Amino acid sequence: MACNSCSTGKDGQPKGCKSNGTCGTDSCNKLTVFDWLSNMSLPNGMTPFNWVEVRFKNGRKHYYKNTENLTLSIGDIVATQAKTGHDIGMVTLTGELVRVQMKRKKISENAEEIYKIYRKASQKDIDIWSAARDKEEPMKVKARQFAIDLKLQMKISDIEYQGDASKATFYYTAEERVDFRELIKVFAKEFRTRIEMKQVGFRQEAARLGGIGSCGRELCCSTWLTDFRSVSTSAARYQQLSLNPQKLAGQCGKLKCCLNYELDTYLDALKAFPKTDVKLQTQKGTAVCQKTDIFKGFMWYAYEGEWMNWHKLTTTQANEIIALNTKKKKVSSLEEYAEELIEDTKTDFENVVGQDSLTRFDSPKRNKKRRNNRNRKKRRPQNNAK
Repeated sequence: MACNSCSTGKDGQPKGCKSNGTCGTDSCNKLTVFDWLSNMSLPNGMTPFNWVEVRFKNGRKHYYKNTENLTLSIGDIVATQAKTGHDIGMVTLTGELVRVQMKRKKISENAEEIYKIYRKASQKDIDIWSAARDKEEPMKVKARQFAIDLKLQMKISDIEYQGDASKATFYYTAEERVDFRELIKVFAKEFRTRIEMKQVGFRQEAARLGGIGSCGRELCCSTWLTDFRSVSTSAARYQQLSLNPQKLAGQCGKLKCCLNYELDTYLDALKAFPKTDVKLQTQKGTAVCQKTDIFKGFMWYAYEGEWMNWHKLTTTQANEIIALNTKKKKVSSLEEYAEELIEDTKTDFENVVGQDSLTRFDSPKRNKKRRNNRNRKKRRPQNNAK
């Protein structure tokens, strides 16, 4: 999404609003919550909720108490309390919806560590903050090179400066535990600031960096998905997807989160299906399941030794045969069940505007002049006779 202040250049390429994720309308930010109570007034005698949601770089959000009773609205740049010094962020939500979000994320209003909002950011605060953010990209290039030189099995994915430029947080991903004590010494000597290392998962890294998925839309983790549930290969098996890691893996290198979206629907549909490892006992032989169609409710079985000949059955028929087998009874064959489902595959094709003719445009055109000359010659002797 883009806000109204974003512009397009002469070459058709978007220029953007140049605000680096702090636009006033808050419509190009990630994980934005729509304040649907903004046009509603509070009942008489009710005070507004004095907590505010503040967003920092790449979707990082925290909740602060408005102890100074500042008049804040979405898009305001504020100076907030940090463990040491202060940080600069943008207000993304105010009012009663903040209470709902805090309850959803299990954040207590009476916690021991309660951070507050100091003030609305002054121009000096914003200048220091902008200058610090401009240093992040060149710092990231150097930091990655230092990690390579020390032969550490880690990847530095992002760097975030605190608003007062007193601390830099390095986000990294690693498969195993990393001893980065020597790396911190190199960082502190080179960058001349306090260093904090924070390990994130591969899904969290993709959420911070963002991107476009194989579906053509922005990544779910960077736009609206806030909780990352584990995804296993069984989710792909239940949905009868080919276990191709190149197709099932997202940009984080893990299985796509969207594999869980329709899994419950598939599991409900599979309750009517018998287990595929159960064999059907018939007088003609033993049949093994080869394929299932969850949407249409069909199953295909083949006799052992006749793997090329498949017989289509419904789930009701398959369950009926299994019920008879449990009673030590056998049906004569699968053909008597499969005959009911034989479909007529013949289709009648109709001639639609002569589309079946490949030479319909090759017919020669008649010469009208020659035809008119013949008509004139026939008419002349009649006139002479008169």
